[in-house]
Amino acid sequence: MKWSFLFPGQGSQVVGMGKDLYDGIPEARQIFDSANQILGRDLVSVIFSGPQEELTATQNTQPALFTVEAAICSVLASKGIFPSYCAGHSLGEYSALFAAGVLSFEDGLKAVAYRGKLMARAGKENPGTMAAIIGMSREKISEVLQTVTVGIVVRANENSPDQTVISGEVEAVKDACEKLKAAGAKRAILLPVSGAFHSPLMQSAADEFSSSLSSLSFSAPRCPVITNVSAKPETDPSVLRELLVKQLVSPVRWVDSMSALADLDFGTCIETGPGNVLKGLAKKCTEKLNVVPSDTATNIYSLLTNS
Repeated sequence: MKWSFLFPGQGSQVVGMGKDLYDGIPEARQIFDSANQILGRDLVSVIFSGPQEELTATQNTQPALFTVEAAICSVLASKGIFPSYCAGHSLGEYSALFAAGVLSFEDGLKAVAYRGKLMARAGKENPGTMAAIIGMSREKISEVLQTVTVGIVVRANENSPDQTVISGEVEAVKDACEKLKAAGAKRAILLPVSGAFHSPLMQSAADEFSSSLSSLSFSAPRCPVITNVSAKPETDPSVLRELLVKQLVSPVRWVDSMSALADLDFGTCIETGPGNVLKGLAKKCTEKLNVVPSDTATNIYSLLTNS
């Protein structure tokens, strides 16, 4: 049976995620314990006990989600379930690279921990925000954004045909929201984020992150990874490394990524992380993708039973 792994990014975190896997499955416990050793701090207590405000700090959220998603991957691998294709939403792309064998757990964890610190710092140096635009096409949004003259604002996360997140300087995003609603958007919702992610305001983070990635080993993947930037299956380690840097300042092309996956022999898609956000987005992107959860021991055993 064929499987494709889909990894959620920031926003899917919740206090207590992965706790039942840690308590009951040795492969998962090993990943969590390794995370603490690699980082030299007790990340696991933040994941399991919070508080939520501490978990949602960018510098904690990114290594926390990567750890939980890597733990799920390790459990699935111990049951003989490996991906034919992988894709990850923003931060989730690092988990996809781990699942595909491109990055080791240690290198992936160090990369996302450093990425989180750089993005948090860039958010303070270049203050910005993001907003979700509901009920308007990407093309129309781009057209309206061109009329904003008070600062930088761009398309950031292309989540579904009727949901796009914009990102940029605070006043520019607020102005864009008003203009988008006037142009016919159903809703324009400011998001509680600490920076303008996937926008030019992250360029300082991208520049510094590029040099840190050069010290990490990128192996040939066991399966193609559909990347956020290219929205197509990639197998060249040097390309995958380069696209991780570009991802910081580029849109997450999730709609195009799901369309690309739907055109492949993808099998059953597993949402390899907490929650079911990607299941909902997949339904909106294409009717072809069947996405099942794997964030608890119960869901994993159900998956095994039905495979």
